Amino acid sequence: MIRQAKGKTTRRPPPKKPSNNQKDPVGVYCRVRPLGAEDEECCIEVISNTTIQLHAPDGLKANRNGEFKETQYSFKKVFGIKTTQRELFADVAKPLVEDLIHCKNGLLFTYGVTGSGKTYTMTGSPGQGGLLPRSLDMIFNSIGPYQAKRYVFKPDDKNGMEVQNQVDALLDRQKRDSQTSVPKTPTTRRTDPEFADMISPEEACKAGGVDEDSSYSVFVSYIEIYNNYIYDLLEETPFDPIKPKWNGAGTPLRNNIEFIPPQSKILREDQNHNMYVAGCTEVEVKSTEEAFEVFWRGQKKRRIANTQLNRESSRSHSVFIIKLAQAPLDADGDTVLQDKSQVNVSQLCLVDLAGSERTSRTRAEGSRLREAGNINQSLMTLRTCIEVLRENQMCGTNKMVPYRDSKVTHLFKNYFDGEGKVRMVVCVNPKADDYEETLLVMRFAEMTQEVEVARPVDRPICGFAAGRRQRNQAFKDELTHRLEERGGPVDGESPTVLNQLLQSFHPLPPCEISGPNDDVTLPRLIEALEKRHKIRQMMVEEYNKTANMLKSVLQEQDSNLLSKENFIQEQRGRLGEKDKMIQNQKNEIDRLEKKSKMLEYKIDILQKTTNIYEEDKRSLQHELESREQRLQREMSEKRRMETRMQGIVTDAKLKWEKECERRVNAKQLEMQNKLWVKDEKLKQLKAIVTEGKTENRQPQRPSREKDKVAAKRSVSPSPVPTGPLVRPLHRRSHSAGGERWVDHKPTTNVDLDTVLQPNIPNAIKVNAPNEKALSKCDKYVLTHQEFASDGEIQTKLIKGEVFKTRGGGQAVQFTDIETLKQENPLAASRKRRSSETGPDGEPMERNWTDVETRCSVAVEMRAGSSLGPGYQHHGYPKRRKP
Repeated sequence: MIRQAKGKTTRRPPPKKPSNNQKDPVGVYCRVRPLGAEDEECCIEVISNTTIQLHAPDGLKANRNGEFKETQYSFKKVFGIKTTQRELFADVAKPLVEDLIHCKNGLLFTYGVTGSGKTYTMTGSPGQGGLLPRSLDMIFNSIGPYQAKRYVFKPDDKNGMEVQNQVDALLDRQKRDSQTSVPKTPTTRRTDPEFADMISPEEACKAGGVDEDSSYSVFVSYIEIYNNYIYDLLEETPFDPIKPKWNGAGTPLRNNIEFIPPQSKILREDQNHNMYVAGCTEVEVKSTEEAFEVFWRGQKKRRIANTQLNRESSRSHSVFIIKLAQAPLDADGDTVLQDKSQVNVSQLCLVDLAGSERTSRTRAEGSRLREAGNINQSLMTLRTCIEVLRENQMCGTNKMVPYRDSKVTHLFKNYFDGEGKVRMVVCVNPKADDYEETLLVMRFAEMTQEVEVARPVDRPICGFAAGRRQRNQAFKDELTHRLEERGGPVDGESPTVLNQLLQSFHPLPPCEISGPNDDVTLPRLIEALEKRHKIRQMMVEEYNKTANMLKSVLQEQDSNLLSKENFIQEQRGRLGEKDKMIQNQKNEIDRLEKKSKMLEYKIDILQKTTNIYEEDKRSLQHELESREQRLQREMSEKRRMETRMQGIVTDAKLKWEKECERRVNAKQLEMQNKLWVKDEKLKQLKAIVTEGKTENRQPQRPSREKDKVAAKRSVSPSPVPTGPLVRPLHRRSHSAGGERWVDHKPTTNVDLDTVLQPNIPNAIKVNAPNEKALSKCDKYVLTHQEFASDGEIQTKLIKGEVFKTRGGGQAVQFTDIETLKQENPLAASRKRRSSETGPDGEPMERNWTDVETRCSVAVEMRAGSSLGPGYQHHGYPKRRKP
């Protein structure tokens, strides 16, 4: 039977990919793991389902100000210690898997300190599968009935996919089966116990809205980024490190295992400007178990490489990439459309980042320290990229993001540029030892959720009518049903079109020819064949008629569907215009919001600048006021100093004037004393001459012992001369002048009644000084008596000046001391001249020492004297009489 080809509907060109300016923030979640021991100190407290609070440990509770330090951080959602793996997957990874099935990319990475539960969150354990196995299980549960046969989709080694025809795919499958060296056993497949039964059947989930008119294939790849190098964990090596060599006895040779280190891969950019790992192995998997097997193989290879190379698994980034290739079916709905432009490839990257602890805590040295530094450098580059992105979005700047500084950021730059959703799970350990590292992780997470990523757009819709797979299956079922109505199965076989056609014909007559003259068999056979030909022609006509009728029905349905689709397209066009208008308005709103943010940022800067200027102004004003006050104080001090200096100058002037006056008076008094002394000497000489005529010997002065025995009083009186008495003369005191004096004579003084007596006219005599007397005078004299070295009474006149004090009182400043001594003129002189003799050759006694002996010294107080402040003694020696 010849089957006519069905007519195909014209495929409409796909609409252009719309641009989308909508942005969503990076989804940041936080998961708190339980404490290792119950008695450990906890530094994290879950406040709500979106907020946690950090308590500083006992040793770090006080900050610089001595205050208790507590910080709170908010996330999209916080998962406590009782959160199950299923709940975490439903909130974090399930939306990313649904986007993957709808041709949208996704990036999910775990971040935290070593030991915070990142690997457990990503991988899980038997019975508690993590995000990775649950994502694979959900993908295969959703696309299981719609998967294409193996090798229908084939990677082109340029981050793209090609579609092969059925023949090439069949040849590749046969080649794979022939090269497979794994022995096939009838027993069930052995699963590694580490990944066995990770997901229970009741926890399986399935995505909705799967396109049934498309075929799907899943490809996985597994890479590791260590020390800023990329290694392929699924790369086939000449010797598989997982399978050791075997000897003849069937035991492995442990010492005969040769390890070949993996080779580093490089990053490249495809024609769509997406980054990918060049030469990375992509394995096509058809079930969850097969994907687990591939992941297990990569994990084993990673562990062996870490053991052989003496590396730590926590110091490397592991990236598991799931690629989902899908292409629409053709118009018949039974084969994949071999058009590369219609193939959509979406991928989901599950990243387990290295631990973010400091190198000082790891105690690494040498090469380990350098490798840890490179890991920390890659994490620092990730932080830097996040900071620059946030600054560009908040401040409207256009700084270059340093993606190329690290392989991690360079590989995932397309996600931050708007090629898919980005989500991060921050894992924290609540123990107090990780407080400082956890604080840094919290700050990075808080900064990350402020970054906005462009929302991915929907994939273009193919121009074929929807429901092609179902209509094709319905047509096959209907044809099979009609053929079954015409006849049953033959020999228990299932009915086919050929069997139905053969059963509808009459049986052929016997074909054996009896002889050369048999004219009956051949005409009978020819007649039967002609009948069969006629029946066949009738059936072909009926089939063509039915096919044409079905074709017209299908064309009518297609035209109706096309008209409806045109109407829908028209409505979509209007909706697109409305969406475009809404989008323009949203863009305008975004622009205004960005402008508003920028203006707010500028206002904040200006406000801060104004505050700084105001603070500077206040400080300068305060400094100016303080300087003005200091200037005023200095001016007042200067005026006081000038007044004081004027007073000092005036006092000094008055002092020097008084000093000059005193010296002049002293000089005048000295000259008068000299004249008086001469007069006195002449008088004494005259008296001696007169006395010598009357007596032969001069009266001798009694000895000092006799005077002491005879004198019963404290002060001895002057001896009475035997000659004629001389009228006592009063010596004019140096204090005699025009000033008013206070004559201070204590009651204990003795009146000597000698020739030399101080005479101070117009003086106020007091026994004790008082303020009333001092206020009326400007001079002061104190009469003081004491015994001299020869036993005679010596009188001292202590003189001073009276001046007023600032407090209104009176003060005395001593300026001079005058000393008066008493001698007996009739006593024998102790000073004799050995060179003078009398007329008879005997030494002649000379007169005793005159006034020079009795009044030997006059003392004047000067500056520096110990008797008064600012004065010193000056002696005036008396010249002998020539």
